[in-house]
Amino acid sequence: MPGLESAVRVVGEWVQKAENDLEAAGRILRSGAGLPADTVCFHAQQCVEKYLKALLALRGIAFPKTHNLRALMGLVPRNDQPQFSEDEQDVLTDYATGARYPGWGDVPPREAREAVKLARRIRREIRRLFPKEALPRRKR
Repeated sequence: MPGLESAVRVVGEWVQKAENDLEAAGRILRSGAGLPADTVCFHAQQCVEKYLKALLALRGIAFPKTHNLRALMGLVPRNDQPQFSEDEQDVLTDYATGARYPGWGDVPPREAREAVKLARRIRREIRRLFPKEALPRRKR
């Protein structure tokens, strides 16, 4: 089925980009003292954003260019929605915008660890909905 093949390809591209963000967040987090926690949080948010967009693409739902996770979640069919509270959505959304610019203040490492933990949880829930062909092969 050509339509499904095309959707699987697009989903796979979104998933790969999301995985890159999660990998970057994890590597920075493991770098130790003096880590740029705001950057970790940004990549955690980007991972979730891209997984949500991949899910919407799979379902054939158009979505806007936005970093607002609440707006994206509002487009996800109810049966496909991960357990992702509005507070969690808002916190991660703030990392995509506010935390990247001066005036935000420092993000504690503990907060960065929580953002990555949340991204991993949402990732797990969404990946369960994808056909295996859309998921990148594990590196050996």
